[in-house]
Amino acid sequence: MLEIATSGIKVKYAIEAVAGTRPTSGYTEIPDITSIPEYNPQPSNLQVTNLSDTKFHRYIPGLQDPGGAMGFSANDTTALHTVWDAMVSAAATARASGLALWIEYAIPNRDSMYYTAIPTELGFGGADVDAVLTTTCYLTPNSEPLWDTASN
Repeated sequence: MLEIATSGIKVKYAIEAVAGTRPTSGYTEIPDITSIPEYNPQPSNLQVTNLSDTKFHRYIPGLQDPGGAMGFSANDTTALHTVWDAMVSAAATARASGLALWIEYAIPNRDSMYYTAIPTELGFGGADVDAVLTTTCYLTPNSEPLWDTASN
């Protein structure tokens, strides 16, 4: 078993050209991301206990809830703002035309994870003395994640 390092992972976005069809190329890297949130939500538990059960409740898995907007930590740079602002604008234009924004987690030596999302405009992440200016970038997922080969 070979462990996979996180170095080299890229977060990218693309707008679909055909509604409901994931783009396979044309992704733009979002620079300066320092942390990607987990996208592995626990399913709800649906109790299916019936009168013949005598000792324990029984459950089946229900829906998974990613919990709404996911926060990505990032260094607050001009490059980040340029790309993020362009992505927010492109996503709004796409949604008005019935198209979606796709996010890719490009992981070296492994398939990529993809999902559709709606980005939120950047705010100000706060500041500390003698520190790097950072911010949190928010994406609200609105599809199930899928794994596939990396984009071109």
